[in-house]
Amino acid sequence: MAVTGGSELSDDLSSVGLESDFSELRDSVSALRLESGLQHADTSSERRSEVGNRTIEFHHSAKDPIDLVKLMDVKHRQAGGETHRSLDEKSFSEIMNFPETAVRPPRALETVKSSECLEGMVSPGIRANSSSSTSQPRPQTTFEPNAMISSAWEALRKSLVHFRGKPVGTLAACDPTEDSLNYNQVFVRDFVPSGLAFLMNGEPEIVKNFLLKALRLQSWEKHIDCFTLGEGVMPASFKVLHDPSRKFDTMIADFGESAIGRVAPVDSGFWWIILLRAYVKSTGDHSLADMSDCQRGMRLILTLCLSDGFDTFPTLLCADGCCMIDRRMGIYGYPIEIQSLFFMALRCARFLLRPEAGGKEFLERIDKRLHALSFHIRTYYWLDHQQLNNIYRYKTEEYSQTAVNKFNVIPDSIPDWLFDWMPMKGGYFIGNVSPARMDFRWFTIGNCVAILSSLSTPDQSSAIMDLIEERWEELVGFMPLKVCYPALESLLLWMLTAASIKTGRPQIARKAIELMEARLMKDGWPEYYDGKLGRYIGKQARKFQTWSIAGYLVSKMMLEDPSHLGMISLEEDRKMKPSLTRSVSF
Repeated sequence: MAVTGGSELSDDLSSVGLESDFSELRDSVSALRLESGLQHADTSSERRSEVGNRTIEFHHSAKDPIDLVKLMDVKHRQAGGETHRSLDEKSFSEIMNFPETAVRPPRALETVKSSECLEGMVSPGIRANSSSSTSQPRPQTTFEPNAMISSAWEALRKSLVHFRGKPVGTLAACDPTEDSLNYNQVFVRDFVPSGLAFLMNGEPEIVKNFLLKALRLQSWEKHIDCFTLGEGVMPASFKVLHDPSRKFDTMIADFGESAIGRVAPVDSGFWWIILLRAYVKSTGDHSLADMSDCQRGMRLILTLCLSDGFDTFPTLLCADGCCMIDRRMGIYGYPIEIQSLFFMALRCARFLLRPEAGGKEFLERIDKRLHALSFHIRTYYWLDHQQLNNIYRYKTEEYSQTAVNKFNVIPDSIPDWLFDWMPMKGGYFIGNVSPARMDFRWFTIGNCVAILSSLSTPDQSSAIMDLIEERWEELVGFMPLKVCYPALESLLLWMLTAASIKTGRPQIARKAIELMEARLMKDGWPEYYDGKLGRYIGKQARKFQTWSIAGYLVSKMMLEDPSHLGMISLEEDRKMKPSLTRSVSF
């Protein structure tokens, strides 16, 4: 059954006002280089009120990040018929005299028919001379694109999927040498870096279309055998089928009934909320998020997550294979990836939800859950050298409120590799914590999202980056960045870049990008790499993987203009900050 597009929103963005003279700002910070650190964080408690002129303070330190929150506070206005670019739109390198990197695609570049990827199953792409915003980015500074960036944009546009003439997403991969399997579908989690790339390039229309289409699919009745899934479940992926004889498009969605292990995607709803906030922060347009359908969609997702049960923890209990690691990986329980995404989605929802129509009750429940969740993760998931030593000396089978080993962790369950691998400097959030079970593996998404959402404290964020630097060979090797250590190698460059910029260490991202640029395009933009150091293209890796392509573009654009970080970064909420030390006993 086809899904209709729903009500159309206005494509015109209101003009953006630039009310302050930036001469003082330029004089004050022109001497600062990108290496001194740039951080953007969104005020978690902000609401829809417009923000006026503010004083911007820069504290110059080689390690301390610079607060860029004011740079993304957009005030929309129309004055005297004259429009101005705000600092949000103005490249930060223009103000601070940073060297600009070629990131924009060629202006004359035509999109390639996505039917080349889908073998005639989806509608043809829109060429550059059409009216679609996906082929007509907003006028900005023109850059001379290098070969790799041009190749990346061409490959990304080639992956576009159209539904009834409108772009609604990007394929997971466009590898002509392999069977498509489910790589010819639009995955919610995989589209996030693609959506960010289009937003950063001034092309929000495709992101809006994707958000609305996924929202329509959420309303479908979902069955697996004789069981009906919760109303708020978002699809893991969807596929567009094109009937050339009837000139008609239909859409099918996968809510887990076709997934490995038949597991519903817990992370899809979180990514949808996070991307919706990114759209609002990028465009300054609240009309999409304020739609009754979007408000209802968020409430349905939150209903699934905030429902009462038998849990004694604020974390979410999940099945194995419910997120990016969508196969048997032993992450059942309370995986850090889901908990970090849950925390970030809650904060994004608090920014987007309106208090009317039941929203006020959800806002109150969100505040309570955020406080409990932040304390739980910061306290019980954190591991550094001191805490590892504490766990090693634990007694077991303790009872009463004074128990030190609260989760009855068996010290002999600590893997041998960890003792030598854990550096004296640095720390991270471990993979899973539940009664009598701890997963000590490193998971990149969980730790990077913890930094971006400010789930980690500033000290913990700094320690995570210390660990990456101390264990660069194991975590990065020849191709950044591993999904998990020890186990999988994959490409998560854009998350590493965002975390590096937020913590004031863009040199880490730059070093990782240089590694990627040496091989990624030559290897055909593969999905992942094998080997201890990531030296070999994965045995089953698809070529022209959209996640890898878009992640590279997002990383380059964030380094060129760090104010883009505001789309996916949130400032620490002081009200949720418990009194913690770097190491807290279980």
